[in-house]
This record gives sequence, C-alpha cells and structure tokens, in this order.
Amino acid sequence: MENRDMLNAEVELWNQTFSFLKSMTLKCAIELDIPNAIHNHGQPMTLYELHDALSLPINNKPNLWRLLRVLTHVGFLSVRQNTAIDTEPVYDLTPISRLVINKSNSSSLSPFVLAMLDFAFVKSSLHLGDRLKQDKLETFEMAHGCTLWELTGRSPEFNTLFSDAMASDSSFLSDFIIKHGIVFRGISSLVDVGGGSGSVSMAIAKAFPNIQCTVLDLPHVVDHLPADGLVKFVSGDMFKNIPPADAIFLKFILHDWADEDCIKILQRCKEAIPPRDAGGKVIIVDAVIGSVSSTRCRESQLLFDMMMMTVCPGGKERDEEEWWNMFKEAGFSSYRITANLGIRSLIEVYP
Repeated sequence: MENRDMLNAEVELWNQTFSFLKSMTLKCAIELDIPNAIHNHGQPMTLYELHDALSLPINNKPNLWRLLRVLTHVGFLSVRQNTAIDTEPVYDLTPISRLVINKSNSSSLSPFVLAMLDFAFVKSSLHLGDRLKQDKLETFEMAHGCTLWELTGRSPEFNTLFSDAMASDSSFLSDFIIKHGIVFRGISSLVDVGGGSGSVSMAIAKAFPNIQCTVLDLPHVVDHLPADGLVKFVSGDMFKNIPPADAIFLKFILHDWADEDCIKILQRCKEAIPPRDAGGKVIIVDAVIGSVSSTRCRESQLLFDMMMMTVCPGGKERDEEEWWNMFKEAGFSSYRITANLGIRSLIEVYP
C-alpha cells in the first residue's frame, strides 16, 4: 500500500472510530435546547446570542463554538456570514434539526433521539463483541441483567423514556401513513398491536372516522391510559390472542423479534382477521433492507439492524425475501410493499 493510501485509510479509520461522537454532539444539542432556541428566536443567531439564550457559563462560550462547529459540519445546523454584522457568523436550523424542535402543530423526534442515545442502550452496545463470542445471553441482558421488555416493566422511568420515544416516532410517521389511505379502504375495524399510547391509531381514527380502532399492548403500557372516545385500549399478550378486526396493524413490532416469534405473532394476526375476500389483511410498517436504492438509507437500515442485535433477543431488520418466508410460514398467501416511508416500508399481507 502506498504511503498516501495508508494515510487516507487512517483518516477513514479515525472517522469511523469517532463517529459515535456525532451522536453525542446531537444528544448534547438537544439537551442544551439549541434547536428550540434558534426556532423561538425567529431568525438565525450569532454565537453570542445563542450563548445568552442558553444561559451557559461565560467560560463555556469557546466550547459552545466548538460544538457548533461540529453540528454545522455534519449538517445538523447551518452557518453563514451575517450580512448585517460582517464579522459575526449566524447559525440556523436545517431540515434535520427542524425534526427535533417542539412545535404545537407537529411532532418532535427529540424523545426518540434521546432514548436511543440513553446510557441504557449505549451500555448494551458495548457488549456486542461479547455477544458474538457466545450464544447464551443477549447484549442487553449482559448490560442490565434483564431483557429490554423486563426493564420497561420494572422501571417506570425507563418505561416512560421508551414509551415517549415510540410515541414521538409514531406521531411523526402518522401523517405519512395517513397519506397512503388506500391501505385503509374497506376497513371498518383495526387493532394496533403494540400500539403504545395510541398515536397512530388516533391519527387513523381521526382521518377515517368509520374505522373502529383498538390498541393492544401490555398492561403496564395501557392500563393507565385514559379513554378518549376515539380509541379503545386493551391489555393483553400478542403471542396468545389478538382481538378480532378487519385489519391488524403492526408498526415497528416484528423487527423486535426472532423469526419464530414473528411467525407466532403473524399466526395470531391471521386468526384475528377475516378471509381476504372479506377484506382481511395485516398492515406492517417496518424496514425492508434494500427496498430503497439510497446508500444513506441502506446504511441507516443496517445500523438499525445492529441496534436490534444489541437490544432485542433475535430482533433484526429483514430483506424482502426474509419477510416473504415468514409470511408463508405463518399461512399467508401474498403480500404487497405499498409505500416507502424513509428507511421503513408499508407492507400489506393477505391471508
């Protein structure tokens, strides 16, 4: 290898080694409330304006500048020269940072980001190598002495963190799901399995008043939720029984489980719906690896697959062939990938 090639390789190695700090600077920006500070200011802000708005210690102004330098480099914020003050650049939001601001008319993904970067998940990822060296414990169990689902049941704080993350993701995705309303045509009842606080079901019920929506989830998730008239909450176990409905909705559920567990869930779904000619189907929102040609999208799918390896026993992201094999094994006759939703897809599965 030529000297220049070796040095270029070292640059790439360093970049990959320290890429975790991109995530940590993102976490820091959200915790400091930088996106909301700029949004509430109504226009781009200088370093000094941001420093004052965030009420940071005076000695940390240089460190704030260093943080902003990274955030602009990775595209979380933008920076440009202030035409009004020639010597002072100003910082503004980008499409990425707009996703985490708190606005009354839209959903913020900050709870999702903060949960995924919480120490509980980060600590689990540190055991990835140990997990591959043996086949007994999963990485999350190595880190915490229990599974992810056991921890949500034991710790109210972690359950709230995780539930808020899933709710924020659901709220964000709901509008895009509703835009593909054709998948809900002819449905009069729907059960949202693992639907948490019911963000997606509420959006569906509002958009399609003729659909009676029910959320099925574990007791510690739904027992405390108030009835709002739009959605019915039912506690139960999706491995044992799913309430009957025209359609069963599974958003970001099956990727948490091994193939054999997914097949059991899908079999319970099949038992709960009518035949295809009577409108029965399962609607899945999950990743289909390779479904989008974008290199960035595929990388995000593969990284999230690693996330599944570190937090869920048997959990994984699947390609189209893997999905179809499970559908067949569960007794379904056909499927259709209806729409692309970023790294995820909308899949209709028919009995």
